[in-house]
Amino acid sequence: MPHLQAAPAGPPTHPSVPRTPDTIAAEAAACVAAGATTFHLHAYDDDGAETLEARHVSAVLRAVRRACPGVPLNMTTFAEIEPDPDRRSALVAGWTDLPDLVAANQGETGIDELSAALVDRGVRVEACLLSLDDAHRFARSTGWERFARVVIEPLVDDEDAAVALDREIEAVVTGAGITLEQLHHGIGDATWAVLRRAAVRGHGVRVGLEDVLTLPDGTDAPSTAALVAAARVLVASTPRAGAEQHAD
Repeated sequence: MPHLQAAPAGPPTHPSVPRTPDTIAAEAAACVAAGATTFHLHAYDDDGAETLEARHVSAVLRAVRRACPGVPLNMTTFAEIEPDPDRRSALVAGWTDLPDLVAANQGETGIDELSAALVDRGVRVEACLLSLDDAHRFARSTGWERFARVVIEPLVDDEDAAVALDREIEAVVTGAGITLEQLHHGIGDATWAVLRRAAVRGHGVRVGLEDVLTLPDGTDAPSTAALVAAARVLVASTPRAGAEQHAD
């Protein structure tokens, strides 16, 4: 069964976006009940700003693990949270509670060194490909076995453009002989078209208020758990393509 990853971070103005360890854990539990099998998490400081500081990362990981025992937890390493690559690496090196995985955007400065240091500590890495340049860079690299999966992220709002980019990035990955598990997600209005394509192809999907604020019918999503429930229905109701159709 492909993974259904929940991403409960999102716009600070949205009333259902959790910011404290307890509210993140409560939303995580609701997402598991709705069908989530893994999480992509962000930590927040006392003022509600995103942070990579160890004590805040630990607080989120501990709270979610208590609420959702055994569910794999992925923590962001997004460069926009700490743009200085040396400072970012130092913050991540200071983590005392470790996630099961991290999301590593392949186009970011210093991401290879940060990823290698975490792998040495037993943390697995999701290789996040946000562009064709990212995909080609990853395809030229070596040591793919250290990655848990490839996350394909066509981050454009237009449905047709997003699906086309999703297809192109996947083609680069598979063309290079990379057989890692894939997980796909879009943003905004294009999210559900990208998820539908991934479901047809038997890939994992990610959804949450971090990515999209509306349900497939265009109505406002009240929570990440509601988005997960909708994604579960989409995946379950989408026929998978046969092998002859699987090379689009």
